[in-house]
Amino acid sequence: MISIKTDKEIAIMKQGGAILARVMKQLLKMAKPGASGEQLNRAALALFFDYGVEPAFLGHQNFPAALCVSKNKVVVHGLPDSQPLKSGDILSLDLGLKYQGYYLDMAFSVIVGKKSEAHPLAIKFLQAGEESLKQAIKMAKPGNTLGDLGQATQEVIERAGFSVVRNLCGHGIGQELHEDPQILNYGLSGEGEVLKEGMVICLEPMLTMGGWKIKKSADGFGYETADGSLACHFEHTIAVAKKGPQVLTKF
Repeated sequence: MISIKTDKEIAIMKQGGAILARVMKQLLKMAKPGASGEQLNRAALALFFDYGVEPAFLGHQNFPAALCVSKNKVVVHGLPDSQPLKSGDILSLDLGLKYQGYYLDMAFSVIVGKKSEAHPLAIKFLQAGEESLKQAIKMAKPGNTLGDLGQATQEVIERAGFSVVRNLCGHGIGQELHEDPQILNYGLSGEGEVLKEGMVICLEPMLTMGGWKIKKSADGFGYETADGSLACHFEHTIAVAKKGPQVLTKF
């Protein structure tokens, strides 16, 4: 069942989203060559403590960290480790928190260090991910459908020559981290659930440079590309509103 949030609930979630965006921004600044996922995770926990909020991912389905750190071929849910980041790595950080009883979730991907040391298509790849999220957000209006969101995402990614991960999806969010509906990153306009004012959803394009198939990572938590190609991930928490989509995790 899809929950509809009140204006008061959305206002609370917006406050939590602002905190989450500030923390994410600080973590991205720290994501330099030589830093490790474990260091970024410790920083996330310290910042959450300072802001007086709870980590959403720590302990969720036994995940042992507050921050998902996915590098290169890992699409999502990568476990932070002690390996230093290298210049040219594609790094995806996925972070969630709980604020006054409500969850917020966001993700962002960057090239670590010198862009010249990354894959030659890396800049175009990340731009396609960001743009696909922007286009999906534009469609998050009352009366549109989940298929409208999926088609908007898919068109940008495939037009750029990349693939949409089909085994994973976005989701509703609120008093639970994952709520209905499930939101695919592909689809046909006009199909699926109709969006209503008061829905709060997480749109999260996941894309690869190669094929769309994925497999479980060796750490038991992450998902990586089956063909070893590079992946990236972007996500925002969005409120569906009469005046247009509200990005609750806006930088």
